[in-house]
Amino acid sequence: MTTHAPHASHTVTLPASLDEAVAALTAMPAAVPVAGGTDLMAAVNAGLLRPAALVGLGRISEIRGWQYLDGHALLGAGLTLARMGRPDFAALIPGLAAAARAAGPPQIRNAGTLGGNIVTSAPTGDTLPVLAALEATVIIAGPGGARREIPVSHLLAGHEMLHPGELVGFVRVPLLHAPQAFLKATGRTGPGRATASVALVLDPARRGVRCAVGAVAAMPLRPLEAEQWVASLIDWDGERGLVPEALTAFGDYVAAACIPDPAPPEDGSEPATLPPAALHLRRTVAALARRALGRALS
Repeated sequence: MTTHAPHASHTVTLPASLDEAVAALTAMPAAVPVAGGTDLMAAVNAGLLRPAALVGLGRISEIRGWQYLDGHALLGAGLTLARMGRPDFAALIPGLAAAARAAGPPQIRNAGTLGGNIVTSAPTGDTLPVLAALEATVIIAGPGGARREIPVSHLLAGHEMLHPGELVGFVRVPLLHAPQAFLKATGRTGPGRATASVALVLDPARRGVRCAVGAVAAMPLRPLEAEQWVASLIDWDGERGLVPEALTAFGDYVAAACIPDPAPPEDGSEPATLPPAALHLRRTVAALARRALGRALS
């Protein structure tokens, strides 16, 4: 279906399937795909974007649900944040549900989608650190029915990009059947953009801890050494508890890895120190990481 808005030069196409959407994008290289439109419309309203054509994804039912597949959940890119925040989804992937519930006011959660979060790749996207910690992958639909799968971290880091005519169709998430936590700081009371966020998941099968820090860099950061260190302290066959000192040390380890001290000057002069704002952000990350691990282990 194609409609022409009055007094406007752009075309709106409303495909009924993922392959139809890919075909529309292939036929109109200047077209912009839109699902919830929370970021797109903000850019349009600010005068930063004037799309020549739009391909609406709201009628594609195949990407608005999820299914189980070989120990994974296959999530449609059109899943709304509000849908992911419901109890049945929280029982499946609690960390992602917690992030979805924290993603702004109801009108944003009702419209915003999982795929939109990924493709927009805003540093403050609440679902992104959870997807990074879960080591999720994205399934990309391309022309001619082609499908390819890449780690979500590669897409967020720009190591691999969407090619012309491609769309993120699904997200594959491993079902760990273990505690997960997501916490964020907004700098004010109530819903808001994160100044820092931490996702933490336990992986008992691999005796691992996975942590990702969001909003402090262009993409979520994984403090791998801190993960390995704290995983070695956990009694995976017992109660999995840690003493408060270990939780505090983990938080400091994560924060220092994500917000490191300035490199020492090559001329041997007095080392520079972090500015107060960066020190405050480091303390915030440390507190979030400590609390997230404590909640996951409790």
